[in-house]
Amino acid sequence: MCRGLSVDDKVTAVLEAYHARMADEQRGVFPDRQRGARDQYLLPVGPESGQLINLLAASLKAPNILEIGTSYGYSGIWLAEAARASGGHVATLELQDYKIAYAREMAAKAGLSDHIDFLQGDALALIAGLPSGIDFVLLDLWKDLYIPCLEAFLPKLNPGAMIVADNIIYPGGDDVRAYSRAVRAKPGMTSILVPVGAGLEISRYEPA
Repeated sequence: MCRGLSVDDKVTAVLEAYHARMADEQRGVFPDRQRGARDQYLLPVGPESGQLINLLAASLKAPNILEIGTSYGYSGIWLAEAARASGGHVATLELQDYKIAYAREMAAKAGLSDHIDFLQGDALALIAGLPSGIDFVLLDLWKDLYIPCLEAFLPKLNPGAMIVADNIIYPGGDDVRAYSRAVRAKPGMTSILVPVGAGLEISRYEPA
């Protein structure tokens, strides 16, 4: 599931472990977990979206990468691998400590711990405390927070920064449609909906 990308054996093994868990969840197999408990699902961006965000982030020079919504760390592996390849770094935000613990363990197994920082707390409060100079944002948390998060990190973006928002097509809904309208209305923003994975709104910020 990593076709076309050169990743080392440790990263490949971790991604394969995630992919096995995804397959189990799709089949309704939940070892040591309560079936139907939504917060115990990976809810990942998926392999195709993971590869795309990896390529986009790695195309930037020494990017400061912000992931909003760590969950269990799948997309963080793709982003941290891109950061290592490009001389950048990832800060990833998550509310739940047990998700951070899982994600941190997987990043260590992938040999990527030095390239990713895990920050726990409310996303908007954490964004407010970040310095300016963000080059890449992955937005993948509760959809009603997409616009508030956009408003919070927009003043901190570098020129040329990229924003990728997940789940625009599936599950979709009013909140993501409102986000798409909002991000496209921002001065200096160009944006396109890409039908990869669950649908990605990919935007680039070039202020006047």
